[in-house]
Amino acid sequence: MKQPFNILPAIDLKDGKCVRLKQGRAEDVTVYADDPVDMALTWQAEGGDILHVVDLDGAFQGRPVHARVIQRIATALTIPVEVGGGLRTDDDIQAVLDAGAARAIIGTRAFREPETLPRLAERFGEKLVVGIDARDGRVQISGWVETTDLQAVDLARQAGEVGVKTIIYTDTTRDGMLKGVNVPAMHALCQSTSCDVVASGGVSTLEDIRRLRALDCPNLVGGIVGKALYENTVTMADLLAVARDKAPRPADQP
Repeated sequence: MKQPFNILPAIDLKDGKCVRLKQGRAEDVTVYADDPVDMALTWQAEGGDILHVVDLDGAFQGRPVHARVIQRIATALTIPVEVGGGLRTDDDIQAVLDAGAARAIIGTRAFREPETLPRLAERFGEKLVVGIDARDGRVQISGWVETTDLQAVDLARQAGEVGVKTIIYTDTTRDGMLKGVNVPAMHALCQSTSCDVVASGGVSTLEDIRRLRALDCPNLVGGIVGKALYENTVTMADLLAVARDKAPRPADQP
């Protein structure tokens, strides 16, 4: 039997609304809902395993912006909520957890202050997630506006070595583009680390989930789905069926 594979519907917050960007570009935004709480409740009702929330304004500004909205979402839901975007200090991480999030995601800080990772992993345990966003294999930070020379696989390896439990890996060239997941990059990253890995960026068809699961990486534990759900190119029910090996596979199924 394959390892459990979670489906994580995504909510990106900008100016208090639920939006999606293309490749993380702030100027290329589509608003999908004025009330993120209603959208969060929809994804929960449809069976999402974990809600993935990103404070986009926080990521660009380097500090949390949507604390109240995040608290409203976490309070309204019974499924776990994970939150990232602008969490650059210990207090930022603690605040989002105190607001009801099950997991806090750090990205830029993991790159800029790698020496803090062992302490953070010890303090927050499974509640700490490292988000690794990469373009052409190189880590991007500060809301994807800066591309570094560090290879994503190297940061993933380092995170595992110091006790981080979970990584979210996003191929930023695929994010919001509905062009499919970067399977080779995902495989390389899973092979490089002892952390559990959640795939993000470009998951847009049922076949993407099948291809990820076919990698047979024991530490590949889920996939984040955003624009494909909002554009109705896939349904939560079908994604969950594939993730749980309960879906038929006719020749013409995507």
